[in-house]
Amino acid sequence: MSKTVIIGDIHGRDSWKQIIKDQNPDRVVFMGDYFDSHDNNLTAAIQLHNFQEIITYKQSTEANVIMLIGNHDYHYYPGGEQYSGYQYGAAPLIREMLNENKHHLQMCYQLDDILFSHAGIGYEWLVDQNKYTAGNIPDFVNDLWTYKPGVFRFTGIDQSGNSKTQTPIWIRPQALLVGNRDTFLKKDYIQIAGHTQVRYIDIEGKATGGRYYFIDALEEGMYLIYEDGKFNVGSLSS
Repeated sequence: MSKTVIIGDIHGRDSWKQIIKDQNPDRVVFMGDYFDSHDNNLTAAIQLHNFQEIITYKQSTEANVIMLIGNHDYHYYPGGEQYSGYQYGAAPLIREMLNENKHHLQMCYQLDDILFSHAGIGYEWLVDQNKYTAGNIPDFVNDLWTYKPGVFRFTGIDQSGNSKTQTPIWIRPQALLVGNRDTFLKKDYIQIAGHTQVRYIDIEGKATGGRYYFIDALEEGMYLIYEDGKFNVGSLSS
């Protein structure tokens, strides 16, 4: 038996420390977006320090720590695009820190039949990459990140990313659900994603059939727990 804690988009917040203290997990999955904040108090210096503390925790803990990449991290890499919130003044320092720690970061992770990625793995995007037909999805996606990072750039015409062809750091829930309908991605996998802010985590799966959990709710003090094959919602206020 093991406990996995899944923490939504960080954006410079250090509330992850309290979550880990409260839950003492065996595994932690960070859903990405370590940088860029709407809170003026969370300066670039604070964001950088917080990211370094996550790296230090990953290196020092006995827990298995998975750090996914979000669009607000991706746009600091060389050749990336600049999305909303991009910190031009701090970009060189953020880029340097991300590059120094690139080996700690990945695009996709799988636990049991659960796929974790920042925004979700869409069928149309996946099968369009090197004519993907079958195989280990996390290995395939992470190899793309290593050898073809440009395939994760923003795509489609919808400015919010609500397009079935969007990448795993940009696709929105509506497009993900519609695009994966009647495909093996819905049949064979549960997906957990951040990226799109929600006011609560739909643990009952009323809108998703229990196949998708959208957990960008850290601002609301909520996170996801996976233990003994079951999902529960944790709260910083509880």
